[in-house]
Amino acid sequence: MAERPVRRAPVRAVRVLLVIYLAAVAAVTLGPAPADAGTLSRVERLVAWLTAHGLPVTYLGVEAVANVVMFVPFGVLVSLALPARARGGDRVVVPLALVTSAAIETVQRWLPTRVPTVQDVVLNTVGAALGLLALRVVLAVRRRRAGDGAGVAARATGDDPRRQAPSASRIGPSVK
Repeated sequence: MAERPVRRAPVRAVRVLLVIYLAAVAAVTLGPAPADAGTLSRVERLVAWLTAHGLPVTYLGVEAVANVVMFVPFGVLVSLALPARARGGDRVVVPLALVTSAAIETVQRWLPTRVPTVQDVVLNTVGAALGLLALRVVLAVRRRRAGDGAGVAARATGDDPRRQAPSASRIGPSVK
């Protein structure tokens, strides 16, 4: 019995989400100020509370995690936006994340309230790679489940090739 293909999200909808996501990333990374005082004080209070409760968290650590998390959707959405027939198309996702992040950091050089860093490029790229990896895992699990559905039906009807008696060619030459 042939495996049913795993359905991917409609490419047009994914591409719209990708454009919206990229606009949000641009607003966050290229806006006139990194964060307002209220947001910074909330983050600082959270870091202080976590540190007081035994978790060695720093503001720089929170910022690093935020850089990774911000690009996880990049890996997922860019991969899903590629045509399904593009063999090996996922190979462009991580380099594209690197180029996108480097472009953001380059533009930040000319913004007075921004501080571009190579660390941000690296962490953004790691985030995209993690997003791509997560998508691949989810799709593999879905494929396996779709294949298991056929296997369950075959086992229920007795047509499961794994339950058939081994043929002579599968067990090797006979010993006399």
